[in-house]
Amino acid sequence: MKQVIQSYRTGTLEVAVVPAPRAGDGSLLVATTVSLISAGTEKQAMDLAKASLAGKAMARPDLVRRVVRNVQRDGLMPTVEKVFAKLDTPIPLGYSLAGRVIESGRRVTGFAVGDRVACAGAGHANHAEINAIPKNLAVRIPDGVDDEDASFVTLGAIALQGVRLSLPTLGERFVVMGLGLIGLLTVQLLKANGCRVLGYDPNASRAALAKELGADVAISDGLPDAVTGFTGGWGADAVIVTASSKSSEPINIAAEISRLKGRIVIVGLVGMTIDREPFYKRELELKLSMSYGPGR
Repeated sequence: MKQVIQSYRTGTLEVAVVPAPRAGDGSLLVATTVSLISAGTEKQAMDLAKASLAGKAMARPDLVRRVVRNVQRDGLMPTVEKVFAKLDTPIPLGYSLAGRVIESGRRVTGFAVGDRVACAGAGHANHAEINAIPKNLAVRIPDGVDDEDASFVTLGAIALQGVRLSLPTLGERFVVMGLGLIGLLTVQLLKANGCRVLGYDPNASRAALAKELGADVAISDGLPDAVTGFTGGWGADAVIVTASSKSSEPINIAAEISRLKGRIVIVGLVGMTIDREPFYKRELELKLSMSYGPGR
């Protein structure tokens, strides 16, 4: 079968012919019909793979610390061999797709061969013709939903988990920071929950699209003043950060625009160096969303 893979050492991206997987215990074998490209997440992975060893180390200090611990435990040469073996192992791309079940493994119930399913999971729902999907990461597609729409399942689940953690209440005023795919889905889910929503993104075209999709207010600059007007000076009941940035500015701005005892949920990958003062003075609640929650 064909599959998109990338070399973690060189960053080379290719469509390779590889052996098809098998349906193990508790998993389904799914023939892909539509595979979704998540531009932000996958571009980050591709850029990291293309970086030099020093660049990889700077981007992932957590892995550097793990290597140091391995050197202390196992010695230098065994650790070096393990690191280069990892670099030489091709990495799959993709994590959201729609397809049809072609085989069901043992201990799998609720699915039959021929079922249309939406599938999630990095390392599972790959850009490949056939994938082995754990049963908890697949769901049958309703008859009224086409495969292309269903392929957005993972992005929808990520947005939904952020909304769940924010505990929205009818009539509350929310700010969504970052209006990429997940941010736009978040806006729509909050509106469906009966909330008032202000969307913010430095990209004016994204802000305009958020307005078309139901945001009460959508802006590309002047966020603090806009929130003051939107909330009558009280601050946002909750802020969901769906932006992606190495900077800690998004989380600290979220604190500044929140009301007393407001709620902040971090969905995107952002810096986490927090200014204590606004969190302390407003007694804010901060949560980090673990991708798509239940089943993950």
